[in-house]
This record gives sequence, C-alpha cells and structure tokens, in this order.
Amino acid sequence: MKFGVVIFPGSNCDHDAYYALSTNLGKRVVYLWHQSEDLEGCDAVLLPGGFSFGDYLRTGAIARFSPILRSVRKFAEAGGLVLGVCNGFQILVEAGLLPGALLRNRGLKFICRTLHLRTETTDTPFTCELRRGDVLATPIAHGEGCYYADPATLDRLRREDRVLFRYATPAGGLTPEANPNGSLDSIAGIVSEGRNILGMMPHPERASDPLMGSSDGLRIFASVATWLSQSARRDNLRLTGVVRQTL
Repeated sequence: MKFGVVIFPGSNCDHDAYYALSTNLGKRVVYLWHQSEDLEGCDAVLLPGGFSFGDYLRTGAIARFSPILRSVRKFAEAGGLVLGVCNGFQILVEAGLLPGALLRNRGLKFICRTLHLRTETTDTPFTCELRRGDVLATPIAHGEGCYYADPATLDRLRREDRVLFRYATPAGGLTPEANPNGSLDSIAGIVSEGRNILGMMPHPERASDPLMGSSDGLRIFASVATWLSQSARRDNLRLTGVVRQTL
C-alpha cells in the first residue's frame, strides 16, 4: 500500500500529511512534485493544504493546470482514491473533479481553530471505519472555506448521499454557531459521483496524533487503508478464481 502526497509551490501541510500517513498510520508514502506526471504507482493520492502558487487569481486556480493534475484526473477516472484537504479541496473544485466553489469565509477573516465534524455517511472509502453520527474533533485553517453550490447541485449531493461531513457542535448538533465559515448546509466535505474523490476543508492530518490534542483525523486515513486492503483481497480472490478456472 502506497500513498502519494503532492507538493505545489506554496504547500505547507505536505510534511504534516506525510507524517500522519507514514508515522501515525504506518504506511509507505512518497512525495509527488507538481511538475511531474508520474504518480509512482500510488494507491491513493493526497492534495495537501497550503497556499498553492500564493493563492493568486483564486485559491487553486493556478494549481489546477499543474502537470500532476492530468495524471490525478486519469487516476481518479479509473477509480483511484484522491483526497483533497483544504487547498487540495479548492484545487479539486477548480479542476472540475468536485462540484461547487469555495468562497471567502462569512466573516471575511482567516480562521484557525479546532472544531467538530459530524459524519454523515459511511458508504465511502474515506469513512468506512466510522459510524454515521460520529463526531470528529478536527482543526481548520482557511480564509476561503465557505462551500457554495447552486440549489440543484446541493439537492443532488443530498439525494446521492455525497455529503461526508458537516460542521457541528461537540454533541453533533447542526447550528449556525457551529458553522465557522458560512458553508451552505454546513458542508465540510463531499465526495464525487464515483465516491472515490473526497474534498474537505478541515485538516485530518493535524488531528492524527494524540500530542496534537486529537487523533480523530487518523480514522479517515485508516478508513482509506482498510478500503484499499479489502479491495486488494477482493482482487486476489478474483485472480485466484480465474487461475483455478484455467487449470
């Protein structure tokens, strides 16, 4: 099992993600430079937080043209797992891999603090180790994290069970006060139609070690590892069945 962490000029959470995946999760991890088109055989790719290309024009607007995104798109279209965190979410939206847009926070100020996410669905590779309603303590650090989409898109996300996380109180309640940036429907994370691309504004890599005050974010990465392991076992069983049929 191999994870790849993409580095853009301006990434500042790449090392955090690397540490969480390698040290806390115990998996093999490689860095992927934005100018390369080689994903180096990774089983999952993470686009980290930061300020890619200085957030000029719009957040993620320049990074979407990086050569690595061409490979990420092909990888995702083939069913590969892609996780975009904070700026990574913004890049995925700009690239058209996820719907909607990330706008300036409601209060027009950068927000950096720990808050709570309510798990809305477990029917994804990113939440298969969670239970619906689980509340995760996870930090945010963004100035443009207000999720926006037109009514038809929002309705489709709800109908297709594609909202993974919503901002909530510690008890799991949805209140205006618990929504830090004004995101529509309190949305903190969504998945693609194929359920293999996740974009989320909170930082699970900053909540993957007890020394950071919470290890709740590690459960998201553990879900990915579990899903990949189960997929590998299913593939091996199918391959074994094919071999037996040819004998």
